[in-house]
Order: sequence, then structure tokens, then C-alpha cells
Amino acid sequence: MSRSNIIVVGAGIAGVMTALELQRSGESVTLIDRWEPGHSRAASTDYNRVIRSIHGKDEFYTKWARESWKRWLELQAESGQRLIYQCGALILATEGHCHWEDNTCETFDRLGVPHYLMSQNEIAAHFPQFKVDDIKYGIFEPEAGMTMAHRGVRTAFDLFMAAGGKHKRGRVVTDSGERPHLDGKPLEADVIVVATGPWMADMFPRTIKPISAIVGIHVFYHSTPDGDTSFDQGPMPCWIDHGQGSFGLPSSEGSGVKAAVVIPSHIDLDNSERLVDKAMLNRTRTYIRRRLPGLVGEKVVDTKFNQIILTPDTHFIVDWHPRHKNLLLAGGCSGHLYKHGPVFGEFAAGVATGKFGTADRFRIGARKKLSPSESPSGR
Repeated sequence: MSRSNIIVVGAGIAGVMTALELQRSGESVTLIDRWEPGHSRAASTDYNRVIRSIHGKDEFYTKWARESWKRWLELQAESGQRLIYQCGALILATEGHCHWEDNTCETFDRLGVPHYLMSQNEIAAHFPQFKVDDIKYGIFEPEAGMTMAHRGVRTAFDLFMAAGGKHKRGRVVTDSGERPHLDGKPLEADVIVVATGPWMADMFPRTIKPISAIVGIHVFYHSTPDGDTSFDQGPMPCWIDHGQGSFGLPSSEGSGVKAAVVIPSHIDLDNSERLVDKAMLNRTRTYIRRRLPGLVGEKVVDTKFNQIILTPDTHFIVDWHPRHKNLLLAGGCSGHLYKHGPVFGEFAAGVATGKFGTADRFRIGARKKLSPSESPSGR
């Protein structure tokens, strides 16, 4: 059987994992990106990301997350790079805002995912870092934690190159018919996979832009108190606090405690500076006072501005372009794609080579916003 010539455009987590899977399956793959893989403008940038199985009533993503955890462990063992930390994930359920959490408990029970329901007093006893007087209950998932985001992208890229993959720097654009071009010439390959994250919307103004939104999230890293290890990964879990529109991760490898209040900001992908503003710093400090009083007064030691592409239903996109039959679009909801990276890459590669058909939820077409009780991401 002859090898297919495949081009993957975009070297974020979706692109590098897809390229790696294709190359290892025997295809001849060229990976193209405007910048060096792991660059700081990518949606896959930042030090770490939460990996957890919690997806409300959605069994599909719950199973994908469980399988991805195993794949991250395999990549960690193969590469010798530290890619994940199993510090657990704590989901804080607020009275009147906990449809997603209630549904998660039922899904975990059906699928046998280890978890603990925790009362206010139990959270305070096990995780005294959190002030939870306004919390109805918590879900602790012990087989969860964080992925090391930048390192994961770089590791997958290095494995791709070691497997014989080819890499090219350049900016791929599309013409009026949404056909990809590089250096003024149409891209030619048996299959072209475009996995450019937020840039997909501008590249495909008729196909992707109507079913997506590009937003920026301000992230702050706070110093831990002098001599105090309680805010490090291990003693402290990752957490999601939908009632406050927030999430965070404990300090890992000296990063500081990551906290983000999710109030999306507008971003011009090509022209905006990746800077955070004073108003978001103040909002984050208000959240710290409410939820993590032990960090009050600690200094912000680092910041990140993460841009993401969101579909209305927060489902991914893995589907063929309606006009160009060799053009596969892969990405969609980078707000929760990273943790699924290894399984997403395997699936996208399978669709690209005809091994799989795409899932209905991933098809290009009309999308609608889901209620919190229906949404796999809780948004």
C-alpha cells in the first residue's frame, strides 16, 4: 500500500498530535506552522492545563478524557518528559448553579469513574486552602490533575520529527473559495488537515466563522506564601468553580498558583498584544479574597493571555470541508481540547485516512448553545 502525502497545518496540540499519529501509521506527513511549535501566541501555550473526566452528562468526552490520561502517561514514559501531575481535581458546586455537577455525579456512577462527594466540612478538612462557606458540595476526582501544556506540544513535535515527519515554517492562507495557499500557491496533497485553532475562523469565513467565537482569557500566577507547601500540586488539587466563573491550578515546578476569572475579552489575533489588563487583575484578586484567603497579599509573579475558539455547543470540529473533499478541518473548542489531545489526534488521523467516519457532534453545520445541564463543558 502506497503512503499518502498529508499536510497538517497548525502545530498546536491538535495539529501535532494528529501529525504524530499519521506519521506513526505510515503516512508521509509535513507539518506547517507560521512560528516555532510551542510558540507563545498559540492557543496551546501556557505552562499547564487541567485534565479531568468531569463533563456533565456527556459520556463521550468523559471516556475520551479517561483514555487521554492513559495516553499522556504513555507519552511521558516514552519521552522521559514530565507531562502530567496527578494532583486531582476539585469541582465546587454552588447552590442553584450545579446542573453540570449533578449530572457529572450520575455519569461517574454509570461509568465507574472514581470520585468522592464532599460536604463543606469535608472540603475544609481535606483542602483548607479553599473557603467554601457558599458551596453546596464538592466533587473530588483523584485520577485527575494537570498536563504540562507547552512541554506536551514540544514533546509531541519532537516525537513526530523522530518518526520521520517533516516540518516547514510558513503562513497558510485561503483564497475566496477557502482553498489553502502557501507562498502564493495552492497547497497540494492527498489530504490537508487544518488545525489552526482560533485562526480557523478567519481562514474559513463562510465555513467556520459562523459557528465560532474567538475570546481571550486572562490568567494570573500568584506566588505561594513563604515556606508554605500547601498551595503546591499534591497538597492542593486543580479546581473548577463555575459559580464564580473561575478555575485554577496549584503551583507546579515553581510556577505559582494559577487562577483565572473567565470573563472573555475581545482579541485581534494578528494585532493584539498578549497583555493582561488592570481590571482583570482586580477581578482576580477579588476572587482570591473570596475563595483562597491564604493567598491574599501574595504577588502576581507571571501572567498569560490565552486565546481560544469556542463553538456554541462547545463540541469539537472534525469534518471535511463542504467544497474541498481532501480538506479536513480539525479543532473547534480549544477551551477543553488540550486534555483530549492524544485521543483527538488519533481520531482526526483516522478520519483523515478513512479509517473513521466523523462523529455527528463534530460535523460542520448549524450549532446551538446548550444549557448548563446539557453542555459537556458546563459553559
